[in-house]
Amino acid sequence: MSILGSGFSMKIGYGWDSHEFKRGVPLKIGGMTIPHSEGLSGHSDGDVLLHAVTDALLGAIAAPDIGTLFSPSDPRWKGADSAVFLTEAVKRVEAAGYAVANIDSTLVLAAPRIGPHAPAIRAHLANLLRIPADCVGLKAKTPEGLNLENTGLAHVVVLLEKIPSKKRKTSRRK
Repeated sequence: MSILGSGFSMKIGYGWDSHEFKRGVPLKIGGMTIPHSEGLSGHSDGDVLLHAVTDALLGAIAAPDIGTLFSPSDPRWKGADSAVFLTEAVKRVEAAGYAVANIDSTLVLAAPRIGPHAPAIRAHLANLLRIPADCVGLKAKTPEGLNLENTGLAHVVVLLEKIPSKKRKTSRRK
């Protein structure tokens, strides 16, 4: 146990996810459907960004990971909207007495270009997290030299801040 105990005013979490591209599947990134010839396959909707954000949030509060809470072997989650997972993670963060301060994310994929979709993704993610859009960092990189042209990856870091106990019940930031 830390000499500071569990009274930290901030916590950080890291999450990442990857899925393979597949024809005949819609491409969902950050809760948004993006036009593309292939989507990311997965047991749920394959949204690597929402999966990575969910794991980052859960990790910051030392909760079970996304695969434990929403097992890929459970038929209830087949084709599920990943916003369900993220919403549960946000509830757990708030129940632990924290709020999301900001996130920073990096997508790694050969195509499609994320730039044209970035403002909508950031706005949607901010809405799901109940934070301002200027607290959502989103970058996209190509997998040059990594031999990952048929894969989409997401890396996310999240910063949580302690909610003062008298504000916990009324804290709904936007």
